[in-house]
Amino acid sequence: MHLRNMRISPRHLLAALGTVTLAASVVACGGSKAPELSLEETPAGGASTASSGGGAKVDAATAGEVEVKITLDGMAPANAPIRMNADPVCLREAKGAQAQETFEVGADGKSLANVFVWVKDGLGNYSYDPPTEVAKLDQSGCRYHPHVFGVRVGQQVEILNSDPTLHNIHAQPKANSEFNNGQPIQGMKTTHVFDKQEVMVPFKCDVHGWMNAYVGVVAHPYFGVTGKEGEVELKNLPPGTYTIEAWQEKLGTQEAKVTIGAKEKKEIALTFKAAAAASN
Repeated sequence: MHLRNMRISPRHLLAALGTVTLAASVVACGGSKAPELSLEETPAGGASTASSGGGAKVDAATAGEVEVKITLDGMAPANAPIRMNADPVCLREAKGAQAQETFEVGADGKSLANVFVWVKDGLGNYSYDPPTEVAKLDQSGCRYHPHVFGVRVGQQVEILNSDPTLHNIHAQPKANSEFNNGQPIQGMKTTHVFDKQEVMVPFKCDVHGWMNAYVGVVAHPYFGVTGKEGEVELKNLPPGTYTIEAWQEKLGTQEAKVTIGAKEKKEIALTFKAAAAASN
C-alpha cells in the first residue's frame, strides 16, 4: 500500500503523538543535562501590570535619594552548619563545608548583609514603567543564589536548576498563590510571576531541607538588599515623607521615617539587636 493512500484516523494520530511524547520524556529523564527545558508558571491572564500604578510619573529633575545603613548591635550568632550527606551529588557540587547564610556581616562585624530594605509607605499614587528585566534565582551547589532578593509585582522570575540532581521550588506566600515545581534535570528552568505585593515570600526545597531563600515582592522600584557593607541606596525618590522598613529573616523588622526635599539626599541608620535572635 502506498503511504499517500493511507488514511489515519484522529484517534490513531493522537495515540502516535502520545508515544512520541512518552519516548522523549524517557530519553530526557535518562540524561543528566537538558539546559533548554523550561516550565512557564504565570498567573491567569499573564503578567500583572499592577506595579505600573495609575498616577503621575516621578519627576527626575526633583527626585532625591535615601541611603540606608543597616548594622547589628552585638555579636552575630554562629550560622548553623549544613550537612549534605543525604545527597552525594550535593556533597560533590558544594565543594567543601557549608553553613547557613542567616547572619552575614562585614569585616567590621557590624554591617549586616541579606537585609531587605524597601519604602513601605508614603509614595502615594505615582506611576512607574513596568519591569522588563528578568530576576533570576539559581540552585547551584544545592543552595539558592541569591539568598535574599527583591522583585516587582508583575516581574518575571526565572528559577534555574544548575545541579545534576533533583530540586523542587516550593514557594510559601500568604498573599500570592503557592507553587511547588520539581526540576529533576540539570538546566531546567521555571518562570513565575507574582501578582501581589508581599514582603516576604519564603522559598524552600522539599528534597534538601537546608535550602531556603526569601523574596520581597514590591509594587514599586524602591527596594534593595544589603551586601557586606550593610548599605542600600533608594534612588529617584520624589520629595515626600516615607516609612522605610528593613527585614531580616531572624531579627524581624525595623522602621524609620525620613523626609526628603527636591534633589535632597538623606542618610538613615537602622540597627538590629543580635540578642533578638534568641527569641526567634
